[in-house]
Formats: sequence, C-alpha cells, structure tokens
Amino acid sequence: FDGVRRGAGGDWRGAAWALGGGQVRYSVPEEAKAGTVVGRLAQDLGLEAGEPEARRLRLVAQGRRASVEVSGASGALVVSSRLDREELCGKSAPCALRLEVLVERPLRVFHVELEVTDINDNAPLFPAARKNLSLAEFTTLPGSRFPLEGASDADVGANAQLSYTLSPSEHFSLDWQKTEEDSESLFLVLRRPLDRETMPEHRLVLTASDGGRPSLTGTMELVISVLDVNDNAPQFNQSVYKVQLLESAAEGTLVARVNATDPDLGMYGEVIYEIDTVLPPSASDMFSIDTNSGEIRLTGAVDFETVTFYKLHIKAKDKGSPPLSGHCKVLVEVLDVNDNAPEVWVTSLSVPVPEDAAVGTVVALLSVSDRDSGANGRVRCAVWPAAPFGLVATFAGSYSLVLREALDRERVSEYEVEVRAEDGGAPALRASRGVRVPVSDVNDNAPAFAQAVYTVLARENNAAGAELARLAWAGARWRAGGWRAASSYVSVDAESGRLWALQPLDYEEVQVLQFEVRAVDAGEPPLCGNATVQLFVVDENDNAPALLPAAGGGPGGQVVAKIRAVDADSGYNAWLRYELWEPRGKGPFRVGLYSGEVSTARALEEADGPRQRLVIVVRDHGEPARSATATLSVSLVEGGGAAAAAAAAATNVWLVVAICAVSSLFLLAVVLYGASRWAPRAAVLSGPGPATLVCASEVGSWSYSQRQSRSLCVAEGTGKSDLMVFSPNFPPPPGPAAKETEVM
Repeated sequence: FDGVRRGAGGDWRGAAWALGGGQVRYSVPEEAKAGTVVGRLAQDLGLEAGEPEARRLRLVAQGRRASVEVSGASGALVVSSRLDREELCGKSAPCALRLEVLVERPLRVFHVELEVTDINDNAPLFPAARKNLSLAEFTTLPGSRFPLEGASDADVGANAQLSYTLSPSEHFSLDWQKTEEDSESLFLVLRRPLDRETMPEHRLVLTASDGGRPSLTGTMELVISVLDVNDNAPQFNQSVYKVQLLESAAEGTLVARVNATDPDLGMYGEVIYEIDTVLPPSASDMFSIDTNSGEIRLTGAVDFETVTFYKLHIKAKDKGSPPLSGHCKVLVEVLDVNDNAPEVWVTSLSVPVPEDAAVGTVVALLSVSDRDSGANGRVRCAVWPAAPFGLVATFAGSYSLVLREALDRERVSEYEVEVRAEDGGAPALRASRGVRVPVSDVNDNAPAFAQAVYTVLARENNAAGAELARLAWAGARWRAGGWRAASSYVSVDAESGRLWALQPLDYEEVQVLQFEVRAVDAGEPPLCGNATVQLFVVDENDNAPALLPAAGGGPGGQVVAKIRAVDADSGYNAWLRYELWEPRGKGPFRVGLYSGEVSTARALEEADGPRQRLVIVVRDHGEPARSATATLSVSLVEGGGAAAAAAAAATNVWLVVAICAVSSLFLLAVVLYGASRWAPRAAVLSGPGPATLVCASEVGSWSYSQRQSRSLCVAEGTGKSDLMVFSPNFPPPPGPAAKETEVM
C-alpha cells in the first residue's frame, strides 16, 4: 500500500505491510495530534487479542525520540508527542524512522518503519527581509540582470516547490529559471533606463509562494537606489566556484580565492570583496573573505553530519560613487572524514541464561550505528571471547547475541562478554560494549560419593549408637539419603552421612555386612548417587574355652586321657593350651601343652597311692587370656597284665576313630545350620561362604579362613605361631567352664 489512510474520528492510520525479516511499515503526517492512531501494530504482527499486554509488546528506543508509543491494551501504535518532520529529518525525503518492537515469551523483535509525511507547515523564507540595490542611472542599460537570493522552504516535495512574483513596476521585471547545477536562478531585470532625477529610489516587493494547498508565502522588500556617474560594475572571472572541503579542516583553512575586475580607471576600478549571504543562514559566521585579495577562509568548524553543503554569495564592488558591484556564487561541498566512532546499545537483555539453554538461544539484542557515511559508516561487529556466544545480524544495524556452545555452570558461572564494533574508515574507529551474562543452575550433576566402596572395620561388642564411619559425597545439593538398611544392625544418618550401630555386633553371629547407600539431591527431577559399604566385624576375645567330655586312658607310659575344649572365638583368641595345675612338681602324670593328652610321666608305684586327682587349666591366647578348669580323677587298678594292656590299646584305637567320625558329622551339621541361618539376611554378603581349611599337628587342631589370603604352616614341635588363627565354627558345649572328669 502507498500513501496514508485517514480513519474515522480523525485517526490517521498508515498503510502497513511486511517487508521481510519481520518489518512493518506505516506512514503518518507530521504534526499529528498526540493519541492519533498510526496503525494496528498488534494486529499487523499477527498477535491475538490480549497478547500485546501479556507478551509486553513495546518499542525500543535507539538514541533519538521516536514521538510514538505502543498502547499496552490495544497494541496500537499511537502518536505520543509532537511530530515535526523538519526536526526529525531536515530536507531528507522520505523521512523514515526505524523502530524496533519487542514481544516476550518467546522473545522476538520486529522492525517497524514509520514514514513521517510532510504537510505544508512552513512558509518560504528569504535570507533577509530587505535587500538594497544601487543602480546607476543611464549607465545601467535596459536588460541588465541583477541576481536575487531566492527563498528557502523547510518542507519537501510539492510543499517546497517555490514560485516568485514581483510587485508591479514599469522599470523592473522578474526572471526566474531552474538550472541543473543550481536549483534556481532569480534575477531582477531592468526594463527601462533609470532617471535619478525623476525617481531616486524604487521600492518593490518580491513574493515567494510554495506549492502547498493552501499555499504559503514569504516576502522580501527590494530597495533600489538610483546612482549617478560610475557606469562599469566589477565582473568575476567565474559566475560559480565549486569547492570541496574536508570536515576536519582547521580554522583558518583557505576555502577558495575569487577574482573580479572592473574596466573603470582609478578608484572606480578598485574592487572590494565581501560575503553577501551564506546558506544556510546559521553558517553566516563560519566563513570570512579578505576584502582586497578575495581569499575565503574558514572561521568555524564544519561537520558533515550536520551540514553537507554551503552556498556563499560573494559581492565585488568598486569605489565609485555610487559603487557598482558584481556577484558570484561559491558552492562548498563538505567531505566526510572518519571522526565518529561506532555506537553500541544493548536494547534487550535476557539473563540469567540457564545452563541447559539450547544452542541458538537469544541472550541479548543490540543496535549498532555510526554517524559517518559511506565506508566510514559501515560497521563490523564481533564478540569476544569468541565462545560460547556469537553475533547474528538480524537487520541493518541490529544484532542478536546468541548461544553458540553448551554452557556448564559448574565450570563457568558467569561470562563477561564484550561486543566490539569497528567502522571501515582509515584509520578505523572502534567502540565496545560489555555485557554480563550470568548462568543459572539446573540439576545436571548427581551426588558423587568420595568412594565407590567403603570398607569399615568394627570391633564386636560395640555400644548401641556408636559411630562406625562417616560417608562423604561431593556437592551440597541433596534432598534425602536413600539406603537399604543392613537388617537391624546399622543405620545411616541422611543428613550427615554418619554410619552408626543400632545394636552391639557379635562376630560369632555375623562377620560381614554389605549394603548400599544412596544420596538424592533436591533438584527437579532429583538425581542420585550410590556407594557400597562393606562392614567387617573384628573378633574380640569374649568367649572362654568350653570343655568336652574327656576320653578314657590306658596303661603306664601311654595316654591315660585326653582333655578336649573348644573356643567360640577365632584366631589367637581360639588357640588353646593345656597346663597341669595340680599336683605341682614331679608327679606321675603330664599334659600335652596343645594336645590336651594326659599320659604317665613315669612308671607308677605303690607309693603314688590308689587314686590321683589332676587339676588341668585350659587357656586361650587372647588379650587378656580367658581360661577354664577341668578336674580329672585317675584310679589305679591292679591286675589285667598284658592282656589288659592289649585290650586297652585296641579300645583306644576304636575310640579315636569314633571321636573323629562324630566330630566330622557334628562339624557338617554346624556348617549346614550356619548356611540356613545366614542365607535370608539381605545385608550379609551373599553367595557361598568362604572355604575353611582344617589343619592338625602335634600342637593342636584349628581352622583358618582363606579370606585372609595367608598360608598356614606348622612345623613339628613348634610352640607358637604369629599367623592369624581361627577356631572351628561350632558352638561350645553347654555346662560350666570348670568340669571334673574321672578316668578309670
């Protein structure tokens, strides 16, 4: 659509259409009243009713006042303050304002071009309200032309198209022409010779009318004085001088040198230069001319971004009375230099950025501009550091700061990003803008224990509630501890990770507990970490030896009896030794230190009496040692001879065989009982139990666990060993620790 549509109720509604890249264009006439609807922005952007306010539809300022705003409720683009096209754009046409419109959830940017159309609100304006001309009588021939300064109109287009009229006069007429080099040429033409004696002064009114509807006018009074005598005016060697001037030119720089000659002689041929007028009028004090040499110099600072073109009307007059004058124009074109650094604005910032944000997420919107023109105004942008963010050009001078790589808050929690802009000048000018981008945390790290497997050694008979170990995990974000309790033996504190005993541990009941501990954080969804705890119960010497029924003995020099005892402990705590406590001294009997065999130490005599009472102490190797006492009564019987001895020997052999068989069956029953008892416990180490090797020698019988990965060797006659020794896995017999046995 082109043009402007006027809606009902005096609202101006500009035509709107998409130009690509999310751009919408409107037009509105200047001086529109505040509140005037420019366009239904929300509707043109495709937003539904209620979305403009919910998604915070709004304009983003870019350095200068836009004079329009977005109505929050309706989403319409309305005039907020006075729109003056001449103030916004000067003589530039068309006058287009580039606006950025943002909506959130999701964040999007739309580009709106608002064209402010001209209305005829400025009347033509002459450089001066009055112009004086001096013309000699008779010597000024009919047809002579005298240049006049035309009027200027701040409007554009048809509103700035000027036409001129001169008040009626029989001596003068107006000649108005348009040229390619100069927009217009205006001359006052003498139609009839002047006679000072008849009319020494002529007053005329020059009127300029623009092309607006209705038309506006401006006037200038021409005061023409008729002079006498001097009949030759100075003439310039050029009617138009064209000059190019760098905007960086210093004060005093030579702009141009004009030259005019007068054919008259004497003082009538001496030429004096002066600047008649300067356009724009605001630059009247920026140039000076040497009255004698015609050198024009710069007396102020020029700025390409403010004024790009100056027009100077130069007058050369002689010293006649009255003086005659000639005129020329000096056109000064200001050339741009790279004197403006780029400017960077952050128009929108969406922080903090979650660490799981997808690649391509828009973090910030930026605008970049440079007041220079051409290559000096072309800006290149880059972001430093180059990762993990990058710049994407979305529109002329507009960029999006987007995510290029995945973020990890645990590695970098905040980024200081610098957006650098550099123009194409030589040398190039640079600018930068820092953007702080914090990274917000998401739950992407599970709790991690310091160890995958914890091995804990705990002595048996510990107190209930005693701390056994502390389990540590990395990271402080957790919600609760998940763990599978090892039966009713231990518990884990979910707050501190403290492993404590629920009841005293008994090595004879359980040797190993294995369970899993889980730490769960407070994230959504929660993450967890696991660790395995292996708790080994260390044996204490808390069981005294228990005596078994003694085996019967034989004749002199042979084994009389054998004391048997077991200890429920293991290792050194279960290694037993036998000592003859009574009678002391050299009696007829002795006891094997580790075998418990009671044998005759010498031949029995009548003096030894018919009955002997032996007190035998059984001790373990624990610290402190525990003991049990057995009393053995030996009765001496006469007779029997060799036959009795032979019978006794045979009986002893079968007795040993029977004892071994019964012991093996008993040991097998105990192993099966232990397996059936431990198998249901979830916290006890699962799988088959450790193999147990049973060894026998002259120093006794014991078992040891292959879990210790040690070899057990017992030499004949060895009295002690430094190896870890364990007792057989069967319970002690019932009854008191001290037992009396009678052997016949």
